[in-house]
Amino acid sequence: MLHVKDLPDAEILKKFAERYPDANVDQILQFLTFLRVASDLSNGLDQFLAKHQLLQGRWWVLILLMREDDLISTPSKLAKQAGVSRATMTGLLNGLQRDELVTRLTANNDRRQSRVKLTEKGQGKLDEVMPDYYQRLNHLMSVLTETEGENFMDALLQLKNQRQVFE
Repeated sequence: MLHVKDLPDAEILKKFAERYPDANVDQILQFLTFLRVASDLSNGLDQFLAKHQLLQGRWWVLILLMREDDLISTPSKLAKQAGVSRATMTGLLNGLQRDELVTRLTANNDRRQSRVKLTEKGQGKLDEVMPDYYQRLNHLMSVLTETEGENFMDALLQLKNQRQVFE
């Protein structure tokens, strides 16, 4: 994915607005800044997880498995929860299995039906990562007051409800 590092300023966007009358300069700046911040935070998370020999996709799979009462799920359910294709999930699971962070379980009566379980080593990896992650997250979000945090969440949910604009 391409990330624009040099956001246009209001003067540049005014040129666009002259050509495209529907261009609202303030809203464009807000949207581009939002995308830039989200991209920067995602890149920062990648760097943090790399220190623990993880990537975001693998980390999310471990978290999704930990959410299950029995630490077990199916590849198709994991793919749906993660918003990725089954093929992508298969690749993630292969890597996690290779590193012994998950194990595959097959049903005795149907070997095509597999499930995935978080291993003790996988839980240990999460136990290693999560305290530092939560400390960093707390520090990040502490720049917002409680009221600002609530308003921010409301705004994010409003934007989420409008995401179909680009679909």
